[in-house]
Amino acid sequence: MAYPFQLGLQDATSPIMEELLHFHDHTLMIVFLISSLVLYIISLMLTTKLTHTSTMDAQEVETVWTILPAIILILIALPSLRILYMMDEINNPSLTVKTMGHQWYWSYEYTDYEDLNFDSYMIPTQELKPGELRLLEVDNRVVLPMEVTIRMLISSEDVLHSWAVPSLGLKTDAIPGRLNQTTLMAMRPGLYYGQCSEICGSNHSFMPIVLELVPLSHFEKWSASML
Repeated sequence: MAYPFQLGLQDATSPIMEELLHFHDHTLMIVFLISSLVLYIISLMLTTKLTHTSTMDAQEVETVWTILPAIILILIALPSLRILYMMDEINNPSLTVKTMGHQWYWSYEYTDYEDLNFDSYMIPTQELKPGELRLLEVDNRVVLPMEVTIRMLISSEDVLHSWAVPSLGLKTDAIPGRLNQTTLMAMRPGLYYGQCSEICGSNHSFMPIVLELVPLSHFEKWSASML
């Protein structure tokens, strides 16, 4: 999860988020180099009175500064398209969980089990235990197995919501009457926090998401205890 005065993105937990972090660094480096070059040229033009007329009118220079931006855009677009296709790919999920957005809580249903569903409400500040996080803790966490491909089916029963967990690279809109899907796979156990990322009314800030990723054996024991 994020910490105070954090400048970068959250640590990646899924392969998709790792790819997104690499792409972010790749694009940021290109932007940094372009900005440095432009700043250098502007400062040069402001501080010198000399003008090279043959350079200003050279067709070779115009050709270079036309082709070079096109090459840079290709270097940004190709990895971006690759990640987009990876994010949309569904590879034989081992578990399917349906989540529905409500004003202002989430409900979850494990569709592979006969009767495993629950609502997840934010814990009020006055009921928090020591060490729990304000506006992020819920009464029922979503327990999922790690290192397993999981399909999330996301929809809403009232207004637009958005189911987002930054450390897993997930952000999918919950739209009434439409079923969106995304996949997740966590590489290590832990608690992963998210929130509704679509303004959905007066209590929009009070719809946290908590995923508890555990080994498969622990998940099987938990699911057996919930049935």
